[in-house]
Amino acid sequence: MLTPESDKKLFLIDAYAIIFRAYFAFAKNPRVNSQGLNTSAAFGFTNSLMEVIKKEKPTHIAVVFDPPGGSTSRKETFEEYKANRNETPEGIITNIIPIKRIVDAFNIPIIEMDGYEADDVIGAMSKVAEAKGYLTYMVTPDKDYGQLVTERSYMYKPGRGGDPAQIWGPKEVCEKFELDNVSQVVDYLGLMGDASDNIPGMPGIGPKTASKLLKEFGTMENIFANTDKLKGKQKEVFETQQELGLMSKDLARIITEIDVEFDEDALEINEPNADKIREIFTELEFKGFIQRVLGEEIVVTASKSAPTAQLDLFGVNDTEQVERVAEQSEFKTIETETTNYQLIQTAQDRKELLELLLQQPEVCFDTETTSLDSLHADLVGIAFSYKANEAFYLAVPKEFEAAKAIVEEFRPLFESNSIVKIAHNVKYDLKVLLRYDMPVSYPIFDTMIAHYLINPESKQGMDFLAEFYLGYKPISIETLIGKKGKNQGNMGDLAPEDVFNYACEDADITFQLKQIFHPEIEKEHLKSLFYDMEMPLVTILANMEREGIAIDEPFLRDYSKTLGDQLLALEKDIKEQAGMDFNVDSPKQLGEVLFDHMKLSAKAKKTKTGQYATSEDVLQGLAKTHPIIERILEYREFKKLKSTYVDPLPTLKDTEDGRIHTQFMQTVTATGRLSSNNPNLQNIPIRTTAGKEIRKAFIARDENHVLLAADYSQIELRIIAALSEDPNMVEAFKSGADIHAATAAKVYGIEISEVTRDQRSAAKAVNFGIIYGQSAFGLSQNLGISRTEAKQIIDSYFEQYSTIKTYMDGAIAQARENGYVETIYKRRRYLPDINSSNAVVRGFAERNAINAPIQGSAADVIKLAMIAVDKAMKEANVKSKLLLQVHDELVFDVQKDEIEQMKTLIKEAMESAIDLIVPMQAEMEIGKNWLEAH
Repeated sequence: MLTPESDKKLFLIDAYAIIFRAYFAFAKNPRVNSQGLNTSAAFGFTNSLMEVIKKEKPTHIAVVFDPPGGSTSRKETFEEYKANRNETPEGIITNIIPIKRIVDAFNIPIIEMDGYEADDVIGAMSKVAEAKGYLTYMVTPDKDYGQLVTERSYMYKPGRGGDPAQIWGPKEVCEKFELDNVSQVVDYLGLMGDASDNIPGMPGIGPKTASKLLKEFGTMENIFANTDKLKGKQKEVFETQQELGLMSKDLARIITEIDVEFDEDALEINEPNADKIREIFTELEFKGFIQRVLGEEIVVTASKSAPTAQLDLFGVNDTEQVERVAEQSEFKTIETETTNYQLIQTAQDRKELLELLLQQPEVCFDTETTSLDSLHADLVGIAFSYKANEAFYLAVPKEFEAAKAIVEEFRPLFESNSIVKIAHNVKYDLKVLLRYDMPVSYPIFDTMIAHYLINPESKQGMDFLAEFYLGYKPISIETLIGKKGKNQGNMGDLAPEDVFNYACEDADITFQLKQIFHPEIEKEHLKSLFYDMEMPLVTILANMEREGIAIDEPFLRDYSKTLGDQLLALEKDIKEQAGMDFNVDSPKQLGEVLFDHMKLSAKAKKTKTGQYATSEDVLQGLAKTHPIIERILEYREFKKLKSTYVDPLPTLKDTEDGRIHTQFMQTVTATGRLSSNNPNLQNIPIRTTAGKEIRKAFIARDENHVLLAADYSQIELRIIAALSEDPNMVEAFKSGADIHAATAAKVYGIEISEVTRDQRSAAKAVNFGIIYGQSAFGLSQNLGISRTEAKQIIDSYFEQYSTIKTYMDGAIAQARENGYVETIYKRRRYLPDINSSNAVVRGFAERNAINAPIQGSAADVIKLAMIAVDKAMKEANVKSKLLLQVHDELVFDVQKDEIEQMKTLIKEAMESAIDLIVPMQAEMEIGKNWLEAH
């Protein structure tokens, strides 16, 4: 909206409204400093404050806090006012003092009045300010402030995503609430009520009805005076609930008739106190804020051919989350400069570009293609950048061989061993270029993987990172090819002149992101992880994805029919045992059958929707009550196998080579494990006979090949032995003993030869259970024994393996001190809740403190093994191929004449991939399908 001119602009910031929004914006991925303090609220509040100061240039400013006791007058009116609010999160409570110190460091007055909420104080001050000729901006996302808006007092709502902040005057408020004038806002709020403040409102009245009634009657009081014009339930409500409605309106009204101090000199904007700024921001580890406020370091800038946009932390709704990112990223403000983007189309221009690129120490490149399918996408062009704000777009012809010839001209760049090749999600570009017979040699720097290592739980998309780190919103691809759907085009449909700005921008942004991430990657805990593990793995994964794995379609068709027949038989059996006909696939009907009709449990749980809970864990708990439960669980398993794996797999095969090409992703899991997609081969069941059968569908390439599956024996136990250095467990592994039998012998105080199968099973359950913090209750459920017996087993276990207990306690203590834990290879897992006062939340973080270094180290080891195996295969010049990685297992297509060579090669590479105090042991099998080889 347009606002009147005024020399005096007063900004009144509702502190808690901004603080809460900032905190919950980071709820999924909190910011935590090295002292373990969750700084999300302070970070977000500070960013909002600085944006107001920089963008709006207030002449006067204040930050208003609610007093500790809240509003005394409203509580006198309604004792239950705000009674249903959740306890203030610990992450907010611990940030209040730092935030007040920040406000003080900016030389901004803090206002807080006993008995009155911040909106009352802000409302009263806005009235005084208006009388003194000020334009007042009430900084808040709270809709209640709509009642305070006038032609000279406005709501200033923080922006959403890349959108700018909104300024609401009377026109905008009336449009938002569909009212005739601002005076009706308090009636509107009273009619609707407010669940967060526990204001009752009128029963059954929502926003649409409230607006409609006020347009017709003007005020709440007029509605009560004209109930004869209402009908049905609405008439009854307004005739019987008048007192409730008027009380709700009174509670919703912001009190402006209070005596507030208005010291114009104190409110006047001043320069911040440099010493205080430096002190508090150093404590909170807000390095970038020090740069922005004091200008003590050069801030990275970017320039683009499209308008810049500041990513605003507070533009979130219930489904949106702003992710935690690196501490140096404090939403830097970007000034637009002139970009130099050039379109390269002639042979001479290509020659000059190549000569220029070959002179650079590092070059960013980004492919533009016709599809996201990297195996079959046609190249449209390649963008290059080696300097901020400059980029070149190399357009290629549509004809494949002609495009390939142009790509060939740039072989000296792509095969250079001295020039760093930069890209974002480089694996995609590698696969595209390999289709044109163009490998890309190291060194390579992938900005997506770099950021993943810096902040593993953040978003990793280039657009997000550009907004967050460079304060810039890139050109949307949808502006070029249309929105997603059947009518969406592709880059191949466009002329190079229409593509080159977009393409150059991507390369330019990625180059600039590299400059930001590189210093972080050079830190001790990330350098080797990035250069020695994650980056070498990229090319290996690209080759695995291109290779794919063969599937046995006839087997899948037959198995689908078998499962279908079994499902029909199970369904019939279930209905017969139930004694009635019902839809077995309906959780609602199933619950009614089990608990109302068959009465299998007197303590049946119900879901939030009111129906009986019939999840797998609930049914497992009822397994011994009736044979029908086992049949239902079996039915569900077969149904899932058929619908999730058996039937879809043939549809996912490649149309050209008939093989399955899963995609391996390095930047998804917080532990460092790879994940796979389309299809997800990590989740193929292996614990049941029916699930294992699916592995039969994955077969060797042809009769001249076999599948070889190699995996580490008990890798996580070996890692916990190495991390804890427990002498008993280390000795068991060094001697080659059966670790579970050895554990049972220790726990039960017997010779290993005397260990029974049940004792070994119990020891095995404890061995693996300790990794996940299993309790006596969990072990008792797992083994079907009493909780007392389970506790005795666990206590005995820790007596014999006392060093493991010491290690576990130490891992938790280290996490509490540092705010994170590390794997053997220094991969970090941040645990912001490790010092939470909430026992449940803290307990979850404590279990992660124990588990993350073990699981993460296992992920590191298998990645190192892949690199070692790949190197050994290249040195041996074998024709066999690595196809899959599934957790701790590697699957190979092996030529029959290379079987023994590959067995030796793989075993040596895997077992020597990492040097621990316990030996690593790789086991392998071969077969014509994956099940035989497992």
